[in-house]
Amino acid sequence: MTKVSVLYANGEGKTFDMDYYCNKHLAIVGNLLGDALKGATVEQGLNSDAPFAAMGNMYFESPEAFEQAFGPHAEEIMGDLPNFTNIEPKIQVSKVLV
Repeated sequence: MTKVSVLYANGEGKTFDMDYYCNKHLAIVGNLLGDALKGATVEQGLNSDAPFAAMGNMYFESPEAFEQAFGPHAEEIMGDLPNFTNIEPKIQVSKVLV
């Protein structure tokens, strides 16, 4: 299993609309990625000094499955970011071991 984490760093002047992210952005992403997306989670930093305002995690069978599903829709997915944040996300692709 492959996990793709989208990390939104916390900091002064950074904004993040969790309602939009959970209720609209994730629906867009899910519809575009289709059956290749095996699951997703969202985490929100609670303490004021949390390093990340939010983390979105998506699960795929393999890195190739992610690339094939995301590639054709990257522009549309990334184009939605200004609707919920002014944070430039960091993306990490990981192999799930446990």
